[in-house]
Amino acid sequence: MTRRQVAPIIVIAAIVLAAAGIQFGLGREAICTCGVVKLWHGVVQSAENSQHLSDWYTPSHIVHGIWFFALTWLVARRQPLAWRLAIAVAVEAAWEVIENTPFIIDHYRAATISLDYYGDSIINSMSDIVAMTIGFGFAASVRWWVSAVAILVMEIGVAVAIRDNLFLNILMLIHPFDAIKQWQAGG
Repeated sequence: MTRRQVAPIIVIAAIVLAAAGIQFGLGREAICTCGVVKLWHGVVQSAENSQHLSDWYTPSHIVHGIWFFALTWLVARRQPLAWRLAIAVAVEAAWEVIENTPFIIDHYRAATISLDYYGDSIINSMSDIVAMTIGFGFAASVRWWVSAVAILVMEIGVAVAIRDNLFLNILMLIHPFDAIKQWQAGG
C-alpha cells in the first residue's frame, strides 16, 4: 500500500479512537455494567439496550452508512472512496459522541418511549460505527435501487419488530408526536 492509500485508514482509526476517548472522558461505560459482552441483545425496554455489540438499533446505523454513501457521492464524488468513508466515519463518530451527552440522553427519555435509555456503552458506540461502515460499503458495491430496497426492508422490519426505526427516531427527536409515542408504547 502506498502512503496515499494508508492515509485515510489512519485518519479513520484516529477518528474512532478519538470518539472512544471522548466517550470515556464523558464517563461512558466501556461495556455493559452487567459485566458481559453479547453479540446481540434484543430486549429494547431494558437497561442492557445499547450496551452490547448489536441490537435492534444496529440496522439504523447500517442505514446511516447507506445515506452517508449517497450524500458523499452527491457532494464529494471526485474524492477517493476511502476519503468519503473517512468523512462518513467522522459524522457517525460525532453523532455517537453527541448522542451520549446528558442533553440528548435526557431528551430521548423525555420525548420517546426510551425511559430505560441511559446512553450507549463505548463498545456499542464503536459497533455502531462499524455498522455504519458496513452500510457504506454495501451501498458502494450495489446499484442505488438495491440500497433503497435495503433501507425500506430494514426500516419497515424494525418498525414491525419494535415500533421504532431511524425515521421515527429522528422524527421524535426533532418533534415528538403524542400519537406516535402512544403507538410505540403499544397503545
